[in-house]
Amino acid sequence: MYNILQKARTKMGNKIKCSHILVQKQSEALAILDKLKKGEKFAVIAKELSIDRGSAKRGGDLGYFGRGRMVKPFEQEAFKLNVGEISQPVKTEFGYHIIKRLG
Repeated sequence: MYNILQKARTKMGNKIKCSHILVQKQSEALAILDKLKKGEKFAVIAKELSIDRGSAKRGGDLGYFGRGRMVKPFEQEAFKLNVGEISQPVKTEFGYHIIKRLG
């Protein structure tokens, strides 16, 4: 049993799990960070405000992904975060992302 778990951990070791909230303007992203600091739930805000409708339905959940799957600025920030940590706004060609590392 231990060997199976160890192999699964090794396989997933290069992948992380994140959620995000995507908005058009930096000012919107900063306002969302304020809401998060005041205790509002990430998933609730993602459902209400994220323009990425696919992930918004799942509370911003992007699932597991490895390097090379996301645009570079997003990937670089996501892989720097610790589990549970939320990023500052990250600008990409899609808009401004607030990223939360889940796993």
